Amino acid sequence: MSIQENYNAIKSQLPQHVELVAVSKTHPVSAIQEVYDLGQRVFGENKVQELTEKYPLLPKDIQWHLIGHLQTNKVKYIAEFIDTIQSVDSEKLLREINKEAGKHQRKIKVLLQVKIAEEESKFGLEAEEAKSLYQKYLNGEFPNIFVTGLMGMATFTEDKNQIKKEFLNLKGLFDELNQLQPLETLSMGMSDDFPTAIECGATSVRVGSAIFGRRDYSK
Repeated sequence: MSIQENYNAIKSQLPQHVELVAVSKTHPVSAIQEVYDLGQRVFGENKVQELTEKYPLLPKDIQWHLIGHLQTNKVKYIAEFIDTIQSVDSEKLLREINKEAGKHQRKIKVLLQVKIAEEESKFGLEAEEAKSLYQKYLNGEFPNIFVTGLMGMATFTEDKNQIKKEFLNLKGLFDELNQLQPLETLSMGMSDDFPTAIECGATSVRVGSAIFGRRDYSK
Protein backbone atom coordinates (compact mmCIF):
# COMPACT_ATOMS: atom_id res chain seq x y z
CA MET A 1 0.00 0.00 0.00
CA SER A 2 1.07 3.59 -0.59
CA ILE A 3 1.89 6.02 2.23
CA GLN A 4 -1.42 7.77 1.56
CA GLU A 5 -3.37 4.50 1.84
CA ASN A 6 -1.48 3.53 5.00
CA TYR A 7 -2.10 6.92 6.58
CA ASN A 8 -5.81 6.92 5.76
CA ALA A 9 -6.14 3.36 7.10
CA ILE A 10 -4.53 4.35 10.42
CA LYS A 11 -6.59 7.54 10.75
CA SER A 12 -9.78 5.57 10.15
CA GLN A 13 -8.98 3.41 13.20
CA LEU A 14 -8.42 6.29 15.62
CA PRO A 15 -11.22 7.72 17.77
CA GLN A 16 -11.54 11.48 17.50
CA HIS A 17 -9.94 12.12 20.91
CA VAL A 18 -6.75 10.18 20.10
CA GLU A 19 -3.83 12.16 18.66
CA LEU A 20 -1.64 10.56 16.02
CA VAL A 21 2.10 11.18 16.23
CA ALA A 22 3.49 10.13 12.83
CA VAL A 23 6.94 8.71 13.63
CA SER A 24 9.18 9.74 10.76
CA LYS A 25 12.59 8.58 12.03
CA THR A 26 14.90 7.34 9.23
CA HIS A 27 12.34 8.39 6.61
CA PRO A 28 13.14 11.11 4.06
CA VAL A 29 11.81 14.66 4.06
CA SER A 30 9.80 13.84 0.91
CA ALA A 31 7.81 11.17 2.77
CA ILE A 32 7.15 13.52 5.69
CA GLN A 33 5.99 16.21 3.27
CA GLU A 34 3.63 13.70 1.66
CA VAL A 35 1.98 12.91 5.00
CA TYR A 36 1.93 16.62 5.89
CA ASP A 37 0.06 17.29 2.64
CA LEU A 38 -2.58 14.77 3.77
CA GLY A 39 -3.25 16.98 6.79
CA GLN A 40 -0.92 15.53 9.44
CA ARG A 41 0.81 18.12 11.64
CA VAL A 42 2.34 16.12 14.51
CA PHE A 43 5.54 14.18 13.76
CA GLY A 44 7.90 12.26 16.03
CA GLU A 45 11.65 11.81 15.73
CA ASN A 46 14.02 9.69 17.82
CA LYS A 47 17.35 11.40 17.35
CA VAL A 48 18.26 15.05 17.82
CA GLN A 49 20.69 15.12 14.89
CA GLU A 50 18.14 13.75 12.44
CA LEU A 51 15.49 16.14 13.73
CA THR A 52 17.72 19.22 13.41
CA GLU A 53 18.59 18.21 9.83
CA LYS A 54 14.92 17.81 8.83
CA TYR A 55 13.47 20.79 10.70
CA PRO A 56 14.71 23.57 8.34
CA LEU A 57 13.49 21.68 5.25
CA LEU A 58 9.85 21.27 6.29
CA PRO A 59 6.85 23.53 7.04
CA LYS A 60 7.15 25.50 10.25
CA ASP A 61 3.69 24.64 11.55
CA ILE A 62 4.75 21.03 12.17
CA GLN A 63 4.57 20.13 15.86
CA TRP A 64 7.73 18.12 16.42
CA HIS A 65 7.82 15.54 19.21
CA LEU A 66 11.12 14.08 20.41
CA ILE A 67 10.24 10.51 21.38
CA GLY A 68 13.68 8.87 21.74
CA HIS A 69 16.10 8.89 24.64
CA LEU A 70 17.43 12.43 25.05
CA GLN A 71 20.86 13.27 26.48
CA THR A 72 21.03 16.48 28.52
CA ASN A 73 23.79 17.93 26.32
CA LYS A 74 21.55 17.70 23.25
CA VAL A 75 18.58 19.67 24.64
CA LYS A 76 20.02 23.02 23.50
CA TYR A 77 19.81 21.99 19.84
CA ILE A 78 16.03 21.57 19.85
CA ALA A 79 14.87 23.92 22.64
CA GLU A 80 14.05 26.75 20.23
CA PHE A 81 11.47 24.84 18.19
CA ILE A 82 10.47 21.52 19.78
CA ASP A 83 6.77 21.24 20.63
CA THR A 84 6.89 18.27 23.01
CA ILE A 85 9.61 16.10 24.53
CA GLN A 86 7.93 12.77 25.27
CA SER A 87 10.96 11.03 26.74
CA VAL A 88 11.72 12.78 30.03
CA ASP A 89 13.23 9.98 32.09
CA SER A 90 15.15 11.84 34.82
CA GLU A 91 14.99 14.96 36.98
CA LYS A 92 18.36 16.03 35.58
CA LEU A 93 16.92 16.07 32.06
CA LEU A 94 13.83 17.97 33.17
CA ARG A 95 16.00 20.65 34.80
CA GLU A 96 18.05 20.99 31.61
CA ILE A 97 14.91 21.38 29.45
CA ASN A 98 13.61 24.00 31.89
CA LYS A 99 16.90 25.91 31.66
CA GLU A 100 17.12 25.82 27.86
CA ALA A 101 13.43 26.74 27.43
CA GLY A 102 14.06 29.77 29.64
CA LYS A 103 16.87 30.92 27.36
CA HIS A 104 14.37 31.05 24.48
CA GLN A 105 11.63 32.60 26.64
CA ARG A 106 9.23 29.80 25.92
CA LYS A 107 7.58 26.88 27.65
CA ILE A 108 8.21 23.38 26.37
CA LYS A 109 5.63 20.61 26.76
CA VAL A 110 6.96 17.36 28.19
CA LEU A 111 5.73 13.90 29.02
CA LEU A 112 7.25 11.92 31.86
CA GLN A 113 8.43 8.60 30.44
CA VAL A 114 7.56 5.77 32.82
CA LYS A 115 9.23 2.36 32.61
CA ILE A 116 6.41 -0.14 32.24
CA ALA A 117 8.22 -2.83 30.21
CA GLU A 118 10.18 -5.71 31.71
CA GLU A 119 13.04 -5.25 29.25
CA GLU A 120 16.22 -3.81 30.75
CA SER A 121 16.92 -1.86 27.56
CA LYS A 122 13.89 0.40 27.99
CA PHE A 123 14.36 3.82 29.59
CA GLY A 124 11.94 5.44 32.00
CA LEU A 125 11.12 6.61 35.50
CA GLU A 126 9.82 4.27 38.14
CA ALA A 127 6.24 5.11 39.18
CA GLU A 128 7.35 6.64 42.51
CA GLU A 129 9.97 8.79 40.74
CA ALA A 130 7.32 10.05 38.33
CA LYS A 131 5.02 10.97 41.22
CA SER A 132 7.83 12.82 43.00
CA LEU A 133 8.80 14.72 39.85
CA TYR A 134 5.20 15.69 39.11
CA GLN A 135 4.85 17.01 42.65
CA LYS A 136 7.98 19.14 42.22
CA TYR A 137 6.50 20.48 38.98
CA LEU A 138 3.23 21.34 40.76
CA ASN A 139 5.31 23.10 43.43
CA GLY A 140 6.64 25.42 40.74
CA GLU A 141 10.17 24.08 40.36
CA PHE A 142 10.07 24.05 36.54
CA PRO A 143 8.52 27.37 35.41
CA ASN A 144 9.46 26.94 31.73
CA ILE A 145 7.80 23.55 31.32
CA PHE A 146 4.30 22.17 30.89
CA VAL A 147 4.05 18.56 32.10
CA THR A 148 1.12 17.49 29.93
CA GLY A 149 1.13 13.75 30.60
CA LEU A 150 2.89 10.40 30.62
CA MET A 151 4.53 8.19 28.01
CA GLY A 152 5.34 4.50 28.13
CA MET A 153 6.55 1.66 25.91
CA ALA A 154 5.30 -1.87 26.41
CA THR A 155 7.51 -4.95 26.31
CA PHE A 156 8.30 -6.16 22.79
CA THR A 157 6.37 -9.42 22.96
CA GLU A 158 3.60 -11.38 21.24
CA ASP A 159 1.86 -11.75 24.62
CA LYS A 160 -1.11 -9.40 24.31
CA ASN A 161 -2.08 -9.91 27.95
CA GLN A 162 1.29 -8.69 29.15
CA ILE A 163 1.12 -5.63 26.88
CA LYS A 164 -2.37 -4.87 28.12
CA LYS A 165 -1.28 -5.23 31.76
CA GLU A 166 1.60 -2.79 31.23
CA PHE A 167 -0.64 -0.24 29.51
CA LEU A 168 -3.23 -0.50 32.29
CA ASN A 169 -0.50 0.04 34.91
CA LEU A 170 0.45 3.28 33.16
CA LYS A 171 -3.21 4.32 32.90
CA GLY A 172 -3.55 3.76 36.67
CA LEU A 173 -0.61 6.07 37.37
CA PHE A 174 -1.99 8.63 34.89
CA ASP A 175 -5.34 8.61 36.73
CA GLU A 176 -3.56 9.04 40.07
CA LEU A 177 -1.54 12.06 38.91
CA ASN A 178 -4.57 13.43 37.12
CA GLN A 179 -6.28 13.91 40.48
CA LEU A 180 -3.50 16.29 41.58
CA GLN A 181 -3.82 18.43 38.45
CA PRO A 182 -5.46 17.39 35.18
CA LEU A 183 -3.21 15.87 32.52
CA GLU A 184 -4.20 15.65 28.86
CA THR A 185 -1.81 13.19 27.21
CA LEU A 186 -1.33 9.49 27.80
CA SER A 187 1.08 8.45 25.04
CA MET A 188 1.28 4.70 24.58
CA GLY A 189 0.99 2.33 21.66
CA MET A 190 2.95 2.03 18.43
CA SER A 191 2.37 0.42 15.02
CA ASP A 192 1.96 -3.10 16.42
CA ASP A 193 -0.03 -2.43 19.57
CA PHE A 194 -1.85 0.91 19.25
CA PRO A 195 -5.37 -0.63 19.15
CA THR A 196 -4.67 -2.27 22.54
CA ALA A 197 -3.26 1.01 23.85
CA ILE A 198 -6.42 2.90 22.82
CA GLU A 199 -8.52 0.22 24.54
CA CYS A 200 -6.48 0.86 27.70
CA GLY A 201 -6.99 4.64 27.62
CA ALA A 202 -4.27 6.11 25.37
CA THR A 203 -4.97 9.64 24.13
CA SER A 204 -1.91 9.68 21.83
CA VAL A 205 -0.30 6.93 19.74
CA ARG A 206 3.11 6.88 18.02
CA VAL A 207 2.83 5.20 14.63
CA GLY A 208 5.72 4.98 12.17
CA SER A 209 6.22 1.83 10.08
CA ALA A 210 2.47 1.28 9.64
CA ILE A 211 2.40 4.64 7.81
CA PHE A 212 5.82 5.03 6.20
CA GLY A 213 6.75 1.38 5.68
CA ARG A 214 9.81 -0.41 7.02
CA ARG A 215 12.66 1.74 8.29
CA ASP A 216 16.00 1.90 6.56
CA TYR A 217 18.65 1.84 9.30
CA SER A 218 21.53 1.61 6.82
CA LYS A 219 21.69 5.39 6.33
